[in-house]
Amino acid sequence: MNLNQIQNVYFIGIGGIGMSALARYFQFIGKNVAGYDKTETQLTDELIENGMQIHFQDDCTLIDEIYKNPENTLVVVTPAVPKDHTEWNYFLSNGFTVKKRAEVLGIITKDTFCFAVAGTHGKTTTSSILGHILFQSGVDVTAFLGGIVENYNSNLIGSGKTVTVVEADEFDRSFLHLHPNLSCITSMDADHLDIYGDAAAIEATFREFAEKVPAKDLFVVKGLPLEGNTVAVTVGADYIAQNIRIENGFYVFDVKTPSETIENIKFGLPGHHNLTNALLALAMAKSYGVENEKISNALASFKGVRRRFSFQIREEKLVYIDDYAHHPTEINAVHQAVRELYPNKKIVAAFQPHLFSRTKDFIDGFAQSLSQFDEIVLLEIYPARELPMEGVNSAWLLGKIENSKKQLLTKNELMDYFKNSDAEVFVTIGAGDIGEMVKDIKKLLNEKV
Repeated sequence: MNLNQIQNVYFIGIGGIGMSALARYFQFIGKNVAGYDKTETQLTDELIENGMQIHFQDDCTLIDEIYKNPENTLVVVTPAVPKDHTEWNYFLSNGFTVKKRAEVLGIITKDTFCFAVAGTHGKTTTSSILGHILFQSGVDVTAFLGGIVENYNSNLIGSGKTVTVVEADEFDRSFLHLHPNLSCITSMDADHLDIYGDAAAIEATFREFAEKVPAKDLFVVKGLPLEGNTVAVTVGADYIAQNIRIENGFYVFDVKTPSETIENIKFGLPGHHNLTNALLALAMAKSYGVENEKISNALASFKGVRRRFSFQIREEKLVYIDDYAHHPTEINAVHQAVRELYPNKKIVAAFQPHLFSRTKDFIDGFAQSLSQFDEIVLLEIYPARELPMEGVNSAWLLGKIENSKKQLLTKNELMDYFKNSDAEVFVTIGAGDIGEMVKDIKKLLNEKV
């Protein structure tokens, strides 16, 4: 497929975080871009402000005529789209080139030096740090990311044609479409069991992805059952964070590499999981040849990713953090980070489970991880692409949480609960539309400061 012959790109599911990065890329290189999504969000509003035509009804009459020529139009579809989607079936039955997001990323990046960052947790932050390091170091790079990087207010960094950074998504085995030169794997925990069936199938797919590069070009977190360069915030790895301390809200640490020690690196994201993410990005950048000083400067200036331990309010008497965590391992990481920063403060967390299948598959892990907060509030499950499952709901999860201070509330009730709470640290957690509440919660809590 020759992208030079494509004049128009139409996205089904344009509001998805990965899809929107592709949409921004195609608009930047001069293509006409439009699309459909089922939900209007802050992200779709931003794309519309950037000049993209977006509608929110599955209706072929709303598609502009310029996108109805199969000779010069590419259609990009999210794996989550239902099989009976009217627009999708229109394009399929009329001879259009219809590709999944990962297939298109594979085409774009095939002729570049491609960094691919995979893992059930940590890939968004790691790929964002890596993209930031390379861009700030003058590398001719484009980074396609699964989150909005605060430094750029975008999920697309740069416009380079030589090097690409890609967040390699394991959902639907999408990352197997990529052609990486350097890869890393942050984690291989069970997830997406509705797609894979069991943890063994997930591990096998990650192994297949890992084998796309030689072991010398693969970077992995210490402890994963893979052969490659290892990183760890402990001992016994190829890249190790040492002498870790906190100064003025920043981690400051040294990194021991296979050949040297880099001293006094500053990094502002809390939590040991984020130190690991930074180590992976550092190791990959060094392998590519980026100088130590440039890596250190970029790590110190990295501001984080929207909805990844994102401080909304950071005052002495009140703190509000928002996080995208939607798996028990991620919630444990959020808790570790917030407890490390605020060991003596009362912490209340509001969690919106994401997907009925994920809630069912990891119900005990969710209960354990959520029980650690001083108070926990649940919202109902955000279904995303799924239909309800009998007996799978937030009340079931609430019953398993071992914490006397727990409640199941509506969104309106949550606002009142936060308003009247005497907690000093508030955390909202989840990958669903709880993210759309952040602005209003921030306004509410600011009135208490």
